[in-house]
Amino acid sequence: MIRIALPYHLQVLAHCDSEVSVKVEEPVSVLSAIRALESRFPMLKGTIIDHHTGQRRPKIRFFACAQDVSLEPLDSQLPAAIASGEEPLMIVGAISGG
Repeated sequence: MIRIALPYHLQVLAHCDSEVSVKVEEPVSVLSAIRALESRFPMLKGTIIDHHTGQRRPKIRFFACAQDVSLEPLDSQLPAAIASGEEPLMIVGAISGG
């Protein structure tokens, strides 16, 4: 089981707490974690990873062990601390505007 920390807007959409646990098969990657999250909370499908492009949505960032992994390939293996559930994979909604 891994832990995923969600931003408020996704918590509201999924009717869940700020952190959820999902079962992910090895190797653990952002993509496998998001697919497991979408399986548990189907209403999140397409909100984090675009259906058509298969890429991260522009205003979403991923953090693993205090490192921004948003620009890494989605199928890159995450650190052992994430895979063991010691640390959460954080999904952050970027703030923008003028």
